[in-house]
Amino acid sequence: MKTLVLARHAQSRLSVLDRLNGDPSVEVGLTEVGREEARDLGKKAGAVDLVAHTAFGRTRETAELAWPGTPLLVVPELNEIGFGRFEGTHWDEGYRDWVLTSGADEPSPGGGESRLDAIRRYLVGYRLLLQRPEERVALVAHGAQVRYVLLGLDELPPMRLLERVPPATPFVIPVDRFARAVDVIGAWVAQPAF
Repeated sequence: MKTLVLARHAQSRLSVLDRLNGDPSVEVGLTEVGREEARDLGKKAGAVDLVAHTAFGRTRETAELAWPGTPLLVVPELNEIGFGRFEGTHWDEGYRDWVLTSGADEPSPGGGESRLDAIRRYLVGYRLLLQRPEERVALVAHGAQVRYVLLGLDELPPMRLLERVPPATPFVIPVDRFARAVDVIGAWVAQPAF
């Protein structure tokens, strides 16, 4: 790979309601606005040789609409974090408070995932993409996976609370900068602290 086009999925039926969804078996499609955002994403970003996406329907739908006919690659290592008992709730209905008061290695209550485990998993996905032979690869993922890379580009580690990522907005990143961002995230994983 020489270039990564990184984007959060387009507006989904749950994101417009600010509802958490970390279960890929829950089918959540795009809204009509989201479908238009996805088409615009492909126009803004230009052609790619491969589109990676997570196992969630909203990322696949965004990928297919943005780059119709382009080969797709599912990268489940970049799936959304498992929210546990907060699945389907609004961000402010407990999950935000839990994030502010829990350690990075503490699993979300009710069978969820720790942020540290999720970020370790994301690193595997990022590294898989770095090994791809295609020159120009797009990744359609979720907000946290995009934001962690953007922070890494600024030499910043993952943060407890993340600034939101706009839907279907392309970030075009040369491979050397993406690799450096992955290194920054990996260094944090070795000594995690928020």
